[in-house]
Amino acid sequence: MRAIVFLLALLASAAALAAPSSYTGEAPVNSQSDEERSGALKTALANVVAAQTGDSGLLARPDVAKAVEQAERYVLQYQYRRGDDSGAKYLLVAQFDSTAVNQMLQRLGLGPAGAQTEVATEAPSEATVWIGGINNANDYARLVGYLARNNFVRNAQPMEARGDGVLVRLSLVSGLTRFLEVVAMERTLGVVAGAKVEGVDATLALTP
Repeated sequence: MRAIVFLLALLASAAALAAPSSYTGEAPVNSQSDEERSGALKTALANVVAAQTGDSGLLARPDVAKAVEQAERYVLQYQYRRGDDSGAKYLLVAQFDSTAVNQMLQRLGLGPAGAQTEVATEAPSEATVWIGGINNANDYARLVGYLARNNFVRNAQPMEARGDGVLVRLSLVSGLTRFLEVVAMERTLGVVAGAKVEGVDATLALTP
């Protein structure tokens, strides 16, 4: 019980971090070489731009492509983790300076914070979600970090911890459907189809 209370306290701390200081982008790689990392950072930033604007087609614009080519200018830190279903040996996970990225988007005429501009026409919403796949303190820390970075999440209030999952009440700046679309693109959480827990709006799972 003491461990559960401690982990819930960790999750509750995400509520105090309203505005993300960084955006997370990912890209599959087969090595940790400098050459491959350079290309992967561009791919990761391209994924961030697509997520924040909601339009991957913008990446075909010459001015947007040129900005993405300068990915290393925006990166704060990066790390590697084991590859996913894409078949790549590793997955590069990069943190980009959200302020700098937002300024870049604004210069390109895509709004001061891409996704926020897009969701401004949507009414804020509340949703109760069950998040599974949480097996230890490291998993909780990843979840806390993700919710704190996600600029669709205004507030995350833990309600219950049970087994390998947590029941969380989310205050969103958009509708739940748009939030789940972003979750699917970022791949930190997966949407679990056909496994809805009673009384919740969506069932998610932390990816390995």
